[in-house]
Amino acid sequence: MKLLSIRVGNEDRAGMLIGEEALDVTAFCVILDVKDESPVASATRRFRDALDLYHAGTEWLQSIELRIKDDRAIADECRRAGALRPLSSVKLNPPILSPGKILAVGLNYAAHAEEQGKKPPETPLVFSKCVTALIGPNDIIRLPRISWKVDYEAELAVVIGKEACSVNAERAYDYVAGYTIMNDVTARDLQQSEKQWVRAKGIDTFAPCGPWLVTKDEIADPHSLDIELLVNGGRRQRSSSNDLIFNIPRVIEFISQDLTLRPGDIISTGTPSGVGVYSTPPTFLKDGDQIEINITRIGTLKNTVKGNAG
Repeated sequence: MKLLSIRVGNEDRAGMLIGEEALDVTAFCVILDVKDESPVASATRRFRDALDLYHAGTEWLQSIELRIKDDRAIADECRRAGALRPLSSVKLNPPILSPGKILAVGLNYAAHAEEQGKKPPETPLVFSKCVTALIGPNDIIRLPRISWKVDYEAELAVVIGKEACSVNAERAYDYVAGYTIMNDVTARDLQQSEKQWVRAKGIDTFAPCGPWLVTKDEIADPHSLDIELLVNGGRRQRSSSNDLIFNIPRVIEFISQDLTLRPGDIISTGTPSGVGVYSTPPTFLKDGDQIEINITRIGTLKNTVKGNAG
């Protein structure tokens, strides 16, 4: 299933993608007076983001999907009430509104290490991105006042579904809720001059994420996904997640050793070759650029770049 975080008026809601329409699950529960089918639904009937829906239970969500698909009267009633709307008319939030942590892995694609002339690392190189950098699909990536070399990085991201500490790789998928897309936007001049990456990776708007959370049951093998990034329609990155140096179970095992992962934490798994700083000549993002990241079986994350703040 594709679980959405959406903005409805002044409220954050959660939804499901059904065909080309988005279902506001909170509104659905109210319209049909759903009471006893899900403990979460009967307790609150309010879902703020995709993680809330995931915890409501995939079987319950699948039953809702079947009711919408199989009962035209229910679907029409939801459309009249505004609970079921074309996806194109819905404002998408980041799938996880308030992750406790955004962690990422550097130098995790073999071809990306090669383009830098570096040997692949012996263990995962982990860093964090500030949660205040998080933005959603179609939101603006703002060029900062303190950098003139802002770069893109298309990445497959993993969302943690339950608390994990010192997890073995063999059990790692038990802790995964699903997958989404992250653009690990980076200020290359700050990265190079400061030697550590907190500001370079954590500036406001530098973590576009979306368009939704795809539950893990939909993707049998996350290491066989095609990844591409386009800037203004021109392809800059193209690869497959089978080029990962450290696969997802290994990354989860490594990170979780004495570092607790909690539901909603996001792990961005690294970027393929083709980033702007290693292009010939180096190419960085500029005002008006349109960025599109496509990952098979997940979807498309689009964002626009706007000029320096202030």
